[in-house]
Amino acid sequence: QVQLVESGGGLVQAGDSLRLSCAASGGLIRDYAMGWFRQAPGKEREFVAVVRWSGDSVSYADSVKGRFTISRDNAKNMVYLLMDSLKPDDTAVYYCAADLGWRLPVRQDEYDYWGQGTQVTVSS
Repeated sequence: QVQLVESGGGLVQAGDSLRLSCAASGGLIRDYAMGWFRQAPGKEREFVAVVRWSGDSVSYADSVKGRFTISRDNAKNMVYLLMDSLKPDDTAVYYCAADLGWRLPVRQDEYDYWGQGTQVTVSS
């Protein structure tokens, strides 16, 4: 059973950067694709980014492409999401998720484990 804990959220201004971290315990994430999702108030949770278990392949939602960077450190059992040029529309609770396997899943139902989320608020 893998436990995921997100951190690094906060209140920032538009144009600022923020780095989210996801710490895994209870298992090694080296065999898992790791993804980030977000849920804004009154909206469905949506895919943000995913990185393959090996770190050699990533995928991003169109809304964050070119601004967000997902990375992982399997030795530290950590996953990161660097968010640059933040916009008010990026305001949401951000969730880390893990999927056992070699895929690059973008659907929520493909993931096996979830964190509790960290709030990101971007003011204009």
